Amino acid sequence: MTVYVIMGVSGCGKTTVGMALAKRLGCPFYDGDDFHPPENVAKMASGVPLNDDDRYPWLVRLHDLLAEHVERGETAVLACSALKKKYRDQLQVNNETRFIFLHGSFDLIWQRMQARKNHYMKADMLQSQFDTLESPTNDEAFIIAIDQPAYEIVQAIMRFDSGTL
Repeated sequence: MTVYVIMGVSGCGKTTVGMALAKRLGCPFYDGDDFHPPENVAKMASGVPLNDDDRYPWLVRLHDLLAEHVERGETAVLACSALKKKYRDQLQVNNETRFIFLHGSFDLIWQRMQARKNHYMKADMLQSQFDTLESPTNDEAFIIAIDQPAYEIVQAIMRFDSGTL
């Protein structure tokens, strides 16, 4: 069964695209941010980027969530930054795990983050996300530009997944 991981830096639209894709597929959507332990949220809220040790148990939890869906034969969509290849490797549940990389420029994402309200990830931490990002290759993920409406991104994902791109 296919599970989708919508990935990219904070502010690139993972939640918006992930929710739209899940609705289109008629499956559950999960925002990886909702699975951070309280100490990670507190750390990010104070402007301190997470390190690999902080992320490890969070990624295990997300992998297990996706694996449960695969075991039940269900599709699911997860929004998760998955900035490093080793994080993506940890999230890889099976050969049907699809990584969708929402790619955009620092300036575009910075503008989006400036407009966000009530989110613990602060815009000034964006540079640390870009510094950490190990961009996936076309072999590892479907890479799509975010300078288009979410519904067009979802349509492109559906075309990609059906092999019609």
